[in-house]
Amino acid sequence: MIISISLLRNIGQFDSASGSSNIPLARFTLVYAENGRGKTTLAAVLRSLATGDPIPISERRRLAAQHPPHIVLDCSGGPPAAIFQNNTWNRTLSNMVMFDDVFVDQNVCSGLDVVAEHRQNLHGLILGAQGVSLNQNLQQLVARIEAHNAALRTKEGVIPRSEQGTLSIDEFCALPARADIDEAIQAAERNLAAANEQDLVHATPTFDILNLPQLNLAEIESILQQDLLTLDSVAATSVPTHLATLGEGAESWVAEGMAQVLRAQTAHQPASCPFCVQSLAGSPIINHYRSYFSDAYAELKNSISTIISAIDLNHGGDLPAAFERAIRVAVERKQFWSRFCDTPQVVLDTAAITRDWRMARDAVRSALNTKNATPLEPVSLSTDAQAAIATYEAHRQSITILNNQLQEANTAIAVTKEQAISGNPAALVSDVNRLRAVKARHTPELSPLCNDYLAEKASKATTEQQRDRGCVRLS
Repeated sequence: MIISISLLRNIGQFDSASGSSNIPLARFTLVYAENGRGKTTLAAVLRSLATGDPIPISERRRLAAQHPPHIVLDCSGGPPAAIFQNNTWNRTLSNMVMFDDVFVDQNVCSGLDVVAEHRQNLHGLILGAQGVSLNQNLQQLVARIEAHNAALRTKEGVIPRSEQGTLSIDEFCALPARADIDEAIQAAERNLAAANEQDLVHATPTFDILNLPQLNLAEIESILQQDLLTLDSVAATSVPTHLATLGEGAESWVAEGMAQVLRAQTAHQPASCPFCVQSLAGSPIINHYRSYFSDAYAELKNSISTIISAIDLNHGGDLPAAFERAIRVAVERKQFWSRFCDTPQVVLDTAAITRDWRMARDAVRSALNTKNATPLEPVSLSTDAQAAIATYEAHRQSITILNNQLQEANTAIAVTKEQAISGNPAALVSDVNRLRAVKARHTPELSPLCNDYLAEKASKATTEQQRDRGCVRLS
């Protein structure tokens, strides 16, 4: 409250109004005077006291005055009195509001015409200097929000709409980055493809086991090196010497003849030569034959025949051709299933494999044939035969590794079959599009544009918060 005006010096109409003319001011005081007597100057002094702004006083400095304005007002909140000197107040009276022509000009209208802007000001009438300041700040914030909106439209315009799919610009720019985005897109595209072809996916078989049979080298070499340890030394020496005089294949046909002799003895018939029907009782070699061509000999011959039959069964005939067909089938299935899941590479030189397979098989069979012709003679595999077997075994190891990979792929194929049956193509299309949008959002070309848009959006949100707080204060 203003109690009294103690001094008004060098301002407007007041050269020096001192304390001798002090008039105590009551709660309601009417100031009446003709135009040009200083009523507006007094209102400017009080406005300056309320706001602390020196301009309403300094702009009314008397032209002929040698010193700047000097004002002393006795008011509430003191002592000391409110003093304006050296272009500043020692304190202000902020709870004071001036309703004068300046207020009307700023908040309602000016001049004789009332236009649309004046009517808007009238609707936005604000009481008090603090309210005026808040309203001005609010209008500045509103203008800044409009600038943000214009900037957002500009920044949105440089982001290609084709990359956003069905997403809004805000949703597109807010998509988080994924380190595995390429893998995720591939998986989603595969799931979609499987769902679109679920009948064919369900009907197509998984990978079969590729069969490249083993050549049991340890067993083969054991047979090739086997002899009869129980054979007496005389028979072991004399029989081979005698057989050597009989020509090629002598051991085989003598062995067959001894089988006839042994059957005759089993039937209690006289032992006679199956060729000349002479009695064998006095033959000097027959006992050695009996020892040489014993049951152990027959077992050895049978073992040799058995392993030769096994080689023919597991490695002969159409088996190499069947293996080549199995590889072609695996390649075809790989081409199909690779569209839906990870599958191993099936890259094999089947011509080389079957060639090396036949070479190894023929080398083993040749050695076994030699052993079969002379069962009691140790036979060794040649260096070429061993090399052929080693090459074939290397192929078998490659096929074993591939079979393991194919079985792992079969597990993935089983999952693909289940997902294809239950898959929703429409939802999967949405997943694929969203993942593609994630990848596009974080490309080197679009990432800076989206980040710039998000930064502008965040700035707008901050300005809107400031505006809302200002509205609360005004209300």
